[in-house]
Amino acid sequence: MGRTFAKPLVKMADEAYCPPRFPPQLEYYQIYRGNATAGDLLAAFELLQIGPAGKADLPPINGPVDVDRGPIMPVPVGIRPVLSKYRVEVLFWGLRDLKRVNLAQVDRPRVDIECAGKGVQSSLIHNYKKNPNFNTLVKWFEVDLPENELLHPPLNIRVVDCRAFGRYTLVGSHAVSSLRRFIYRPPDRSAPNWNTTGEVVVNMEPEVPIKKLETMVKLDATSDAVIKVDVAEEEKEKKKKKKKGSSEEPEEEEPDESMLDWWSKYFASIDTMKEQLRQQEASGMDLEDKEETDNTEGLKGPVKGKEKAKATKEEKKKKTQSPGPGQGSEASEKKKPKIDELKVYPKELESEFDNFEDWLHTFNLLRGKTGDDEDGSTEEERIVGRFKGSLCVYKVPHPEDMSREAGYDPTYGMFQGIPSNDPINVLVRVYVVRATDLHPADINGKADPYIVIRLGKTDIRDKENYISKQLNPVFGKSFDIEASFPMESMLTVAVYDWDLVGTDDLIGETKIDLENRFYSKHRATCGITQTYSTHGYNIWRDPMKPSQILTRLCKDGKVDGPHFGPPGRVKVSNRVFTGPSEIEDENGQRRPTEEHVALCALWHWEDIPRVGCRLVPEHVETRPLLNPDKPGIEQGRLELWVDMFPMDMPAPGTPLDISPRKPKKYELRVIVWNTDEVVLEDDDFFTGEKSSDIFVRGWLKGQQEDKQDTDVHYHSLTGEGNFNWRYLFPFDYLAAEEKIVISKKESMFSWDETEYKIPARLTLQIWDADHFSADDFLGAIELDLNRFPRGAKTAKQCTMEMATGEVDVPLVSIFKQKRVKGWWPLLARNENDEFELTGKVEAELHLLTAEEAEKNPVGLARNEPDPLEKPNRPDTSFLWLLNPLKSARYLLWHTYRRLLLKLLLLVLLLLLPALFLYSVPGYLAKKILGA
Repeated sequence: MGRTFAKPLVKMADEAYCPPRFPPQLEYYQIYRGNATAGDLLAAFELLQIGPAGKADLPPINGPVDVDRGPIMPVPVGIRPVLSKYRVEVLFWGLRDLKRVNLAQVDRPRVDIECAGKGVQSSLIHNYKKNPNFNTLVKWFEVDLPENELLHPPLNIRVVDCRAFGRYTLVGSHAVSSLRRFIYRPPDRSAPNWNTTGEVVVNMEPEVPIKKLETMVKLDATSDAVIKVDVAEEEKEKKKKKKKGSSEEPEEEEPDESMLDWWSKYFASIDTMKEQLRQQEASGMDLEDKEETDNTEGLKGPVKGKEKAKATKEEKKKKTQSPGPGQGSEASEKKKPKIDELKVYPKELESEFDNFEDWLHTFNLLRGKTGDDEDGSTEEERIVGRFKGSLCVYKVPHPEDMSREAGYDPTYGMFQGIPSNDPINVLVRVYVVRATDLHPADINGKADPYIVIRLGKTDIRDKENYISKQLNPVFGKSFDIEASFPMESMLTVAVYDWDLVGTDDLIGETKIDLENRFYSKHRATCGITQTYSTHGYNIWRDPMKPSQILTRLCKDGKVDGPHFGPPGRVKVSNRVFTGPSEIEDENGQRRPTEEHVALCALWHWEDIPRVGCRLVPEHVETRPLLNPDKPGIEQGRLELWVDMFPMDMPAPGTPLDISPRKPKKYELRVIVWNTDEVVLEDDDFFTGEKSSDIFVRGWLKGQQEDKQDTDVHYHSLTGEGNFNWRYLFPFDYLAAEEKIVISKKESMFSWDETEYKIPARLTLQIWDADHFSADDFLGAIELDLNRFPRGAKTAKQCTMEMATGEVDVPLVSIFKQKRVKGWWPLLARNENDEFELTGKVEAELHLLTAEEAEKNPVGLARNEPDPLEKPNRPDTSFLWLLNPLKSARYLLWHTYRRLLLKLLLLVLLLLLPALFLYSVPGYLAKKILGA
C-alpha cells in the first residue's frame, strides 16, 4: 500500500511522564507509494528510554493486551480521542455524467455512504437515462466520532450499478477527507444581522438616478414621519451655486438616453472596475512607501528629512512637466456621464459565490487505479461521474432550534425548505460578449473564432458568423436553448477556429453547471439590476418584477413581509427600506410604483436575519477557456452570462440586443489655409538667406497609407506659407467607443478583411521639401477629435502651451462642434529632447455624415466641385530649376542690383578703349593706302 516516515517523541529515563510534553498528540502522517500519495495515517509515536529499573519505570498500560496476535497494546487514555454520538444526515439529490463501466452503460445506480464502519444506502434509480435523481431525498445514520473535529475519519461515497442476477459493479468512489464544513453550527443570535428588536432603516434614494422624482428622508427609525424633497429644485440650486462658484469643477454630463445602449453600460462598468483596481494598487503603493520611509527614518535618523523634501519636489516637477503634443487634452477630461452599471467579474461566477454550494454540493466520482502505471494520470482523467447531494453532521440529540420552527418536516431533517428534484423544463439564454487573449490557431499568429454551444442534445454552431483574424473577438451574441433539468444541466461554451480546408480546431471551452446555479439560494437565474426601468437600455429583463421576487423569497424563507406602505416604504422582517415611489414611463408620465423599494430590499437581502444571503447582481463573468489536449494551460478568456427561466413561469421578454455596434460613416474635411513662423531650414545658394520650401501633410491615425500633402510653398523667407488646400478623409466611427473602425486585408493572400479599432486622431505635419535629398521634418501636432484644444483666433495668440497642456484651453469635440477653425502650434523635439515651437498652422475642420457629404460634395485640393481660390503667394515663391529667368530676376537682381550696375558700367568703360585700340590700326592703314 505505501509507507510513511515519523519522528517519535523521545522520553529519557530521568524525565517525568506528565503534561505538557506527554502523552504525545495524534497527528496525520502522509503515506506514499513511490512518488504518489496513498493515504493518511493517524498515529502518535513515542520512544521511551528503559532506565536501570527496567520496564517497571515505563508508564503503566491500562487495558487488556492482545497476546494472541502479538504484543498489541491498547491506546493509552491520554492519546485515545474522546468519542461522542453523532448523526450524519445525507441528502441524496442525483447522479450526473456517469461513464460506461466495462463497456456497459450505467442503468440502475445506487449510492452507498460509509463512515467509521457505519453507513446508509440511497434509494435505487430505476432508469438513469430517464431521470438521474433519487426518489428519497434524505436519509441518516448514527456513528461514534471523536469530539476533536480534526480527528474525524473520512467519509466514503461509493456508487454501484445494480445489474442483472444480483450483481453489483463499482462505478466510482469519493472520499470526503474532512467533515468540518458539513458540521452543523447553530447561528450566533447575538450577531448584528440577527438582531430582530427595533427597526433598521435603509435609505436608497440618492443612488436611484431618476429625474424629477420625490425623494423621501426618514427622520427617525421608530417614527413614520417622512419629509418629501423636490429633486428638481435641489438641482436648480446646485446649478446656480456652480455658476457662481469656481469654474474649475467640471459639471457632470447628462447622458442622452437615445444614444445609450447595453454596451454603454458595459464599458462604463469596465472603467469603474479598472478605476477600483488602480485605487487598490495606489493604496498598496502608498502603504509600501510609508513602510519604507518609516524604516529609513528609523535607521538613518532625522538628517534625511531635507533629502526627502528635495525628492518630493523633484517628483512634483516631473509630474508638472509637459506631457507632449496632443496629450494635455487627456489630463483635463470632463466627468463621465452617470450611467447605470453592471458588475463585471474578472473570474468565474462560481468562485465569487462558493461554487453555488450553499446547500447542494457536487462530489467527483473517481475510478480506482489499475496499477502503478496510472500514477501519472490526472484527477480529471479518473473522473467517471458526479454525485450531487449534501451532508449534515451534528451531535445527538437533534438541535432544538430547528425542530421548533414553524413548518418543520421531520422527513427532511436539517435540509428544510429544499425544492423538489423532479424534472423541470427551463429556457436557458446564453449571452456571449467577447473573448480575449485567444491562443493563435493559424500560421499567421491569428485565429478565425466562432462560438459553439452544447447543452444535452442541442448543439449550436455559429460557424457562418466567424470573425476573421482576431485574437480578441467581440461576438455580441445571444442563444436560446430549451433544456430539461436534471438530464441536460451541463452547459459547454466552446470557441473554435474556422478553417477553409479541413476540420475546424478547438481553441478552448468552458463548462458551466447550470443546475447548481438554478437551485442556489443566491438566485443565479437572472441577475438583479441596479435600478428598475421599464424602457431604455437598462430595461428590467426578469419576467418577475422586484416586488414579486421579494414576495417569493419571503415566502420560501418564512420571513415576515414584505409589507408595503406608505408609498416609498417596505418592511421585511425588522428591516425598513425607503426609496422613490414613482416611475417615469416612455412618454414621460409618472405613475406610482413599489418596485424601487422592493429592489432596494433585494440589494440588501443578505442583511435579513436567518435567511439572508447575497443575491447575484446583473453581471458579466469572465471564464477561462481550456483545451483537453493542453491540460492546465489557459487558451484565452470568454466573457458571458447565462439567464435561466422556468418554462412553467411567465415567458421572459425578447433577449437583450448586445450585437456589436455598427460604425457610422463620416467624412472629415480639413482645409489648410496658411502657416506662420515656420522654422527656416535651407540656406540660399546665391544669396545665403534662410528659407524653406513648405508643405503640410495630414492623415487620420491608422490610415497612414492614405496621407495627403498640400502643394509646396517655395522659397518662404518669413516662415509664412499660403495653401488653400483641402483634404478629404472618409472613415467609419463608433461613437460610444470613440474609435475609428478600419477593415482591410493584411495581404493579397488574405481570405477576409481584418477589423481594427483605433482612436480618432488627426495628425498634421509640416515639412521642408528638398529636390535632391529626403524631405526634412519640421514639426507636428496630433489632435484627438473627441477632445482637442480650441484653435487660436490669430497666429500671435497661438502658443506652444496649447499643445503641451500647460495652459487651460477649452477642449472641443469635432463630433459635437461639427466645424472648427483656428491656429494650432506645431512642435518638434530639439537636441535636449525638449519640445520647441517649429511653426503654426491655420486649418479648418468640418465633419459631415456620409449622407450629408453626398448631398454637398466638394473637390480634393482645389478641384471642383466647390473649388478653393488659389493662394496669393509672393512673387518669390517658385521653383528656380523650372524658371531660370524668373530666378535670376528675383534671386540675383534684387540682391546684387548695385553691384551688377557697377560691373556693367565698368565693362562699358573698358569696352570703349578696347574698341578704339581695335579699330585704330584699320583706319591708319586706310589713310596710308588712300582707300
